[in-house]
Amino acid sequence: MKYMLLIYGSEESWTEQERKDCMLESMAICDELEEQGKWIASSPLYPVSCATSLRIREGRREITDGPFAETTEQLGGYYIIDVENLDEAIAIAERLPPSKKGTVEIRPLFPLPTRNTTDHAEQ
Repeated sequence: MKYMLLIYGSEESWTEQERKDCMLESMAICDELEEQGKWIASSPLYPVSCATSLRIREGRREITDGPFAETTEQLGGYYIIDVENLDEAIAIAERLPPSKKGTVEIRPLFPLPTRNTTDHAEQ
């Protein structure tokens, strides 16, 4: 089953050296998971100050800088993994450095029906 691990935390809680160490440790975990066929994708996100939010209301587009909701913890990155079950996803999440300073939200990905890509290629 595929899971998305959403990484939340306070952007101010990391020093530059801690952020660098976190990325190196996280990349090593990703390499290990990739060798096992369990890693699909992951990436840290730029700071919330770089974010743009979009809402469509009554047919009108509303664009604002930053996140829409004010919270102390911001979404800072994600991992997508393919593992046997929730217990295995939790075991991976607890190894991730951000789990020590913030929150790792673990959510199963809803399986989508396969798309017929040959129809699109002919158009």
